[in-house]
Amino acid sequence: MSVSSFGRSLAVMVTSALFGLIFGLGLIVSHMVDPQRVTDFLDIAGTWNPALAFVMGGAILVAAPAFAYARRHRSSALSGAIDLPDRFRINSRLVIGAALFGIGWGLSGICPGPGLTLLTSFEPRALVFIAALAAGIRFTDMATAAKPAAQEDMATAPRPAD
Repeated sequence: MSVSSFGRSLAVMVTSALFGLIFGLGLIVSHMVDPQRVTDFLDIAGTWNPALAFVMGGAILVAAPAFAYARRHRSSALSGAIDLPDRFRINSRLVIGAALFGIGWGLSGICPGPGLTLLTSFEPRALVFIAALAAGIRFTDMATAAKPAAQEDMATAPRPAD
């Protein structure tokens, strides 16, 4: 590894750690590490709490300029390739994954970001969530390796011209 590639790798690791820390602090400050806040947001007929909508709105405001930059450039500020998913490709893997994510989030009130933050509390439900997350990732890796991608894209919508 050359000095310049080592420096670039170090810069990527430091930048990733810094943004991960900012993300985690944002979850803590907004109380989104509290699963009850999330389930209260989803309970529109009961104890509905709109706080999550405001957190999501703030996240969109922060992420929108980054995605706009990514659409116009082929590499990041640290020279890493930008590989955005195709917005028009809807396949069974996407639909099933989204459904499982939503079901898990709704039942537990925990999604991966807060789940990792909650892991430091050693709370049993956080440990169960992370174990289930790891099992799901492993299962997906095994299923993906066993099934060629060409078969999976049968439900792909035609992509309109840009």
